[in-house]
Amino acid sequence: MAQIRHIAIQTQDEEATANFYVENFGLSKVRKLDSERTSGYYLTDGHINLAILRFKNDVVAGAERGKGWSGIHHIGFQVDNLEDTERKLEAAGARPREDINAALGIAHGRPRDGGGNVEVRYGGPDNVTFDISQTGWVGTPTNKVRT
Repeated sequence: MAQIRHIAIQTQDEEATANFYVENFGLSKVRKLDSERTSGYYLTDGHINLAILRFKNDVVAGAERGKGWSGIHHIGFQVDNLEDTERKLEAAGARPREDINAALGIAHGRPRDGGGNVEVRYGGPDNVTFDISQTGWVGTPTNKVRT
């Protein structure tokens, strides 16, 4: 059974947004992000990874929103078997977001930079984007890749 393990919020001020969730809900900062694509933080309550992200270009953010948009950006599901889940998603009409996957440097079945987190981003109903991962997210109890 898939489990929701990741929620990503796109923001224009990653410091203030991360501090809001840490100070008001007691979440812990588990990793600071700063790359040519994205900056922000991974926060956790010990069960779910909450990503606070400021995208640095429109392709990574998804062209339909762009880097200047703010709000809940996507969710992530940890799955038992990536290939089985991809077959189910294909049969249901969901398609990989190849534009975002390429911009993030992720590929089917291979976690980015060996650190776990997303293996593939998809588009679902109602223009909701979501990640699937077999390795899990940092700060969650089922993360199979420890960094």
